Amino acid sequence: MGRPFPPPCTPRLRGPSLNPPRRRAASLVAIGILASRLFGLIRQRIIAHYLGQATFAADAFYAAFRIPNFLQNLFGEGVLSASMIPEYTRLVAAGREKDARHLAGAVGGLLGALVLAVVAIGVTAAPVLVDVIVPGFHGPRRELAITLVRILFPGVGALVFSAWCLAILNSHRRFLLSYTAPVIWNVTIIAATLIPSRHATSEQLVIWTAWGAVVGSVLQFAIQLPAVWKLTGGVQLSLDTKDERVRKVLGNFAPVFLSRGVVQISGFIDAMIASVLPLGAVAVISNSQTLYLLPVSLFAMSVAAAELPELSEEAGDSAPRKEALRARITAGSERIAFFIIPSAVAFLALGHWIAGILLQSGRFSRADSYWVWATLAGSSVGMLAGSIGRLLTSTYYALGDIRTPLKYAVLRVTLTLVLGLAAALWLPKLLHIDLKWGTCGLTASAGIAGWVEFVLLRRSLRGRIGDFSMPAGLVPKLWGAALAAAVAAWALSFALQPDTHGALLRTLTSAALIAVYGASYLGLAAILQIHEAQAMLRRVLRNSA
Repeated sequence: MGRPFPPPCTPRLRGPSLNPPRRRAASLVAIGILASRLFGLIRQRIIAHYLGQATFAADAFYAAFRIPNFLQNLFGEGVLSASMIPEYTRLVAAGREKDARHLAGAVGGLLGALVLAVVAIGVTAAPVLVDVIVPGFHGPRRELAITLVRILFPGVGALVFSAWCLAILNSHRRFLLSYTAPVIWNVTIIAATLIPSRHATSEQLVIWTAWGAVVGSVLQFAIQLPAVWKLTGGVQLSLDTKDERVRKVLGNFAPVFLSRGVVQISGFIDAMIASVLPLGAVAVISNSQTLYLLPVSLFAMSVAAAELPELSEEAGDSAPRKEALRARITAGSERIAFFIIPSAVAFLALGHWIAGILLQSGRFSRADSYWVWATLAGSSVGMLAGSIGRLLTSTYYALGDIRTPLKYAVLRVTLTLVLGLAAALWLPKLLHIDLKWGTCGLTASAGIAGWVEFVLLRRSLRGRIGDFSMPAGLVPKLWGAALAAAVAAWALSFALQPDTHGALLRTLTSAALIAVYGASYLGLAAILQIHEAQAMLRRVLRNSA
């Protein structure tokens, strides 16, 4: 662990003097996330094409994918961003390059030792993990899931170190590379799936896909490493726990780790409940989540990620600093709401067209698209609350308060469990409908729990930094514009009848209807004098002139 990579004798750390403007930073994060998510959608479509949705291979694959991803999210981006970026950013801003370099090396070394142990345990205990996470799996579906978990686990270490790179790059406001790096991960998975696709069984195919994920994890880490070397001048890994700054990061790490763990448990609750629903429920939850995360990542995570370093520099108890925090939260919330509200309405009203365009081909049928639509409609319930909640959580982290988000996250997960069990298993029976539609109740119940968490986060933060809120009437205007645009798209659909056409024409017609929806929303929002819409229209007109 004492060996440097590379030797610390090159350029100085580059601090915030080179910061891009705030909006540009969020745009860079959004561009990176967009590229990553688009390739993720291509990956998901290819896997769905060959596996379908209501198959035991698809269920086993998506369940197995959740377990290593749990550790990636637990040890990776969210935890490192919340615990390391605030401290590292302050050191860089103060010109303390050597201290910042030492902090990065100590965090990297300790993280590597921890992840190595966890990966070894995970490979050994794969059968136990599968039985706990998806207790409804038996026979070949369970055995395949165990095999896939054992393959996927070694890639976790590389993905966690990729998140370590992201924390360093983001602290230096180098957002684009860190958020586009997952593209290579998705491309590798796609290639590994396509190579044997013509001659392999479904079981063989998912094993190839899993190995592709492992190789892609290593490549995702490797592509970021040169930039980290250049920015830091070399990082020497260590196991130093005596340094005051390292201890402070570790002190933040534990509660953020627990907080992220609680949030991740929410996803596992979905998988556990879905595993006892009809065949394909685990796959439909995963496919729906892929679509749901596209706008959330683009328009919520991008803002929260770009704001964290800035919030960390401005955090403080003085009146001007509190005012600056309130201004950032308000501006960020407005940007998030402008994009998330129409996304939620699109999932609620147009979800079958969206799922059809992005996933429907091969073994993935039209009926599968409708199942995804119902599940997406449930997800739309808490989409706005969860998205703005990410920004509020970043503010808490910048203020050094890790425990308040943890407390509310525990409450949210408890509600998700109680409401999810009732909505997924009991409600379909009460309504005398197929139990498969319990996936819709599952996602809707998680959304309700998300609203409870958001209200508590906002109330507590207002008590700490003062009142902040979006302009009066903004949210009703956005909902009104989105709902009116959905009505326009549906009115046109009665004339075009997309479901009556062949595959290609159906896809083109559905895409046209979604485009009408987007254009209508933008136009109506501009008419209602929504600043974001007017600025976007001006940019479009200027570029087309």
